[in-house]
Amino acid sequence: MAVETTTGTIADVLGAELLGRADLPIDAVAPIERAGPRSLTFIRTDEYARLWPGSAAAAAIVSRTLRVPGHNPHARTLLLVDDADIAVIRTLELFAARVAPPPPPSGVHPSAVVDPTAAVAPSASVGPGCIVEAGASVGEGSVLVARVFLGRGASVGKRCTLHPGVTVYHNCRIGDLCTIHAGTVIGADGFGYRPAPDGSGFLKIPHLGAVLVESAVEIGANSTIDRGKLDDTVIGAGTKIDNLVQVGHSCRVGRCCILCGQVGLAGSVVVEDGAMLGGQVGVGDNLRVGARAKVGAQSGVMDDVPAGESWFATPALNAHDAMKNIALLRRLSGRLDEIKARIKALESERANLP
Repeated sequence: MAVETTTGTIADVLGAELLGRADLPIDAVAPIERAGPRSLTFIRTDEYARLWPGSAAAAAIVSRTLRVPGHNPHARTLLLVDDADIAVIRTLELFAARVAPPPPPSGVHPSAVVDPTAAVAPSASVGPGCIVEAGASVGEGSVLVARVFLGRGASVGKRCTLHPGVTVYHNCRIGDLCTIHAGTVIGADGFGYRPAPDGSGFLKIPHLGAVLVESAVEIGANSTIDRGKLDDTVIGAGTKIDNLVQVGHSCRVGRCCILCGQVGLAGSVVVEDGAMLGGQVGVGDNLRVGARAKVGAQSGVMDDVPAGESWFATPALNAHDAMKNIALLRRLSGRLDEIKARIKALESERANLP
């Protein structure tokens, strides 16, 4: 369903300076290369500014510091803002609010199973096929969309949304204002085994802790957060976790961290406040990633990462050292033929020695 607004309305929402018409209809937000005549796009670099004359977009959100060539204010509109990225987020929020489905009704769906000892707030919504076990609780305004499982003693705070197929094991706690996407599992046993003394296989290590997810956390689809062995696994307030992320037992992830897709944290890893881990980063057990550190995609972390530093590569190194290693390898690679020829010449000389 198309959602129509105008360039003037969007400018008012953003507090933007309007260069052009205020009456142009807008029903989509699109990349500049694929935008149509009723689309709004955004320009944040000189490269994108040069694409404006060839774009079909009706309007663009533009960082105020950029010069946009070929603009005709009688036909199209530029909305000048201090930060195009922030303005686009606010615009997407405007469109999302208009297309979002209506909130589900409060109460328990007839197909849901809620134990008599569970506590479901009157304004909460427990959707089709959900199971809420004994002693579990669901806070005011929270939504269990469908087929959500809350184990014994589990709790969900206020104004949370748990999407279809989320599983929260026994005694795990979810704070307020959290969003947990489809298929996520919180509180499964950690991966802990030891060889049996008689050589017959492995002994499974019991995990007595749980998982604490603090407030305003978002967890992507099909992620897994294992329960702690002796104490809880903790995800700090404001942290955002992408799809397909694995957080091992007894990890402690701080406040406002970013864990991108397919990150894997082994057991007892500490990720301090504000750290950012790129896609497919793996962190070995019992290591620490310092506050505000950044680890590049596909890095393998085998040592503690100091606070504020940027690391990448496998094994991960400080970015400066990693770049030196890469440059050295490139130089060596470029001289392989020369090195082979010199070795061959030395071997020939040696063979001819008396």
